[in-house]
Amino acid sequence: MTSQPPHTTAPVLSTTDREKLVQLAQLCGVSTGYTGQDGQRVEVSPATMIFALRELGVALPEPVDGESIELATTRLRQQHLEAVLEPTITAIADTHRDIRVHCHDGDAVRVWVETEAEGHRIDCVQTDTWVQPVTIGATTYGTATFTLPALPAGWHTLHAETEGGQQSRHVSSTFLVSPAKLSSAEKFAKEPAVGVMAQLYSLRDRESWGIGDYRTLHAFGDALQRLGGADFVLVNPMHAAEPTPPVEDSPYLPTTRRFTNPIYIRVEDTPEYRAHPELRETIAGMKESLSEVNGSAEELERNPVLASKIKALYLLWAAGLGEQREEHMRAYREREGEGLEGFATWCAQEARSYGTEHHMELSADFYAWVQMLCQEQETAAQQALQESMRIGLMADLAVGVHPDGADAHTLDNVLAPGASVGAPPDGYNQLGQDWSQPPWHPWKLAEQGYKPWRDMLRTILRSAGGIRVDHVLGLFRLWWIPRMSSPTQGTYVQYDHEALIGTLVLEAERAGAVVIGEDLGTFEPWVQDYLASRGVMGTSVTWFEGDENGAKTPERYRQLALTSVTTHDLPPTASYLRGGHIELREQLGVLTRDTEEEYADDAQWQQQVLSTMGSVGAFRGLACQDYFGPGGGIHNEAQQPQTGRNQRPGGADGLEGEQSSGILEGMHRFLSFTPSALKCVALVDMVGDLRAQNQPGTTHELYPNWCIPLCDHDGTPLFVDDLIEHPLARRVLAAAKGEL
Repeated sequence: MTSQPPHTTAPVLSTTDREKLVQLAQLCGVSTGYTGQDGQRVEVSPATMIFALRELGVALPEPVDGESIELATTRLRQQHLEAVLEPTITAIADTHRDIRVHCHDGDAVRVWVETEAEGHRIDCVQTDTWVQPVTIGATTYGTATFTLPALPAGWHTLHAETEGGQQSRHVSSTFLVSPAKLSSAEKFAKEPAVGVMAQLYSLRDRESWGIGDYRTLHAFGDALQRLGGADFVLVNPMHAAEPTPPVEDSPYLPTTRRFTNPIYIRVEDTPEYRAHPELRETIAGMKESLSEVNGSAEELERNPVLASKIKALYLLWAAGLGEQREEHMRAYREREGEGLEGFATWCAQEARSYGTEHHMELSADFYAWVQMLCQEQETAAQQALQESMRIGLMADLAVGVHPDGADAHTLDNVLAPGASVGAPPDGYNQLGQDWSQPPWHPWKLAEQGYKPWRDMLRTILRSAGGIRVDHVLGLFRLWWIPRMSSPTQGTYVQYDHEALIGTLVLEAERAGAVVIGEDLGTFEPWVQDYLASRGVMGTSVTWFEGDENGAKTPERYRQLALTSVTTHDLPPTASYLRGGHIELREQLGVLTRDTEEEYADDAQWQQQVLSTMGSVGAFRGLACQDYFGPGGGIHNEAQQPQTGRNQRPGGADGLEGEQSSGILEGMHRFLSFTPSALKCVALVDMVGDLRAQNQPGTTHELYPNWCIPLCDHDGTPLFVDDLIEHPLARRVLAAAKGEL
């Protein structure tokens, strides 16, 4: 058993007082220990528990001792009883459920539901259930049990009224009723779909402004159709970054998750560009300054691209929208409501000095219009994709937001700003990870009826046929780290997963969308079962699919899952086969194990994975058949007695050209053997790219995360139009579909 070092001086607690602290933490959903990825129990320090409790709003004055812990526990219990109802109550559609209502002992209680659609009142029936009264101080509390009616899915309102003595109270709470299971899950379980994942900014067309955008997305869909067809395109999060340069490179550290990054707007495709031909030459000049970098293999630079697009858009804005477009704007702003107004106002405030410097009045009105353009172009892209695809655009939802971003400002009443979300040590990063994002405050979010979460999902799903929820485990628990402390000093804080998942399922069902949860990392086994029961698909990556019996054969893969060979947090497969994932971490100094051991263990595991694939016929008929041993895996004489970095994992170090392509093809053929409802091919694997897009747990000072343009195996940059001439792209996609 290991123990964490405290992030501050640990309080000196007796054994009895520590037990009281543990009980308080458990009452508040703060983990006092957890099982690490290595299966060992890790105890959370008292200092970390106290940090999490205070961040939740529990009053624990210094010095923390048994008396202060007992007082805090009593206050929490009394607050819960005085509230009468939980702030948000969940149920499954068309199913009765019982709830408990608290009141002063002896009071009369009435409970009713107000339905979402018609606003009808439905009285609830009290059951004959005895609950022992509880006395706290001078007050005795009773508990009544009521049966809630079976209702259709929706956002209903629950009311309770208590009467006793000279006092009566009326309270209400959100009654979230969600479908038992997302219907799209069954549809794709019966008829699986195959799609492609791509970092859109890294994929450019010949008319791009240096970064892939919505027109590139159109062209990508056309290219996939010409390559044989696909059912969806999973892109990186397209959430908004800073409103003006400099901007954050990581799409997973946005300023807001509800609205979109205008860097993806194609200026020439806006109605305003068509309405103002007099500005086209000037705008063309702005674009021309980016032409040299558009086809470069060098690191992508977002700042000049965003700067040019903001200036071009401002010219169009200043030239006037016209009456019809003004009406479109009014309708858009009314639909998005306070969320849009708060975000646009924040953008204008942040951009004030930048706008003055460039003689632009970057107002909230301007940024609201820019968001309308984003929504219009994304919707148009989705409509174009769905002409040939069953799902079309699949959006990616980041875990959280930048600590100094728009959501951190406008949603500060439902966030825990003193905490930072991350992950304990695991296979991605053995030092743990700190994503620097403030987490949802679970209690305050419930008090808001999960409206911020609901509104964000609704906005994203308006223009997407599916959504991938990054680190979906965060809807159950999040790793809270004291800000500016080591990730090893964190602990898990629990969330009401029934409310968060219920919201997700309800809004996705209304949008007709599919939902994928990225459920990799440290989690408890029941979590995946719960997600599957609600129709939320999991994520399976072939390199990680193993258990005590070894690498999984295809029939042992989950049906309700998106299965792929790789993920954006790993180097492309052509590099992974050569140990690129170890070599990069060694270079960056984020390995905690001996490098030789890493290579040796990985070589053994890769051999097992590839042997399993070969044993079921995934590598049949390949020109590189001589490289495969009797078990079906890759054979390499260098693996006989030696270990270490000269022994490349899987024996793939010497494979090039047709042989390397054959392995990629075979690994993706294996996907077609699985029962998974969704199979996904990484675009980088379709072209044999080698450079990693992201190394978790590092910053730009160590590695240019999220700045790598799409290139082929030789490092030659590719435009989207080049894909249709790339033979590997066609073969890998066909193999994943079971057509080759």
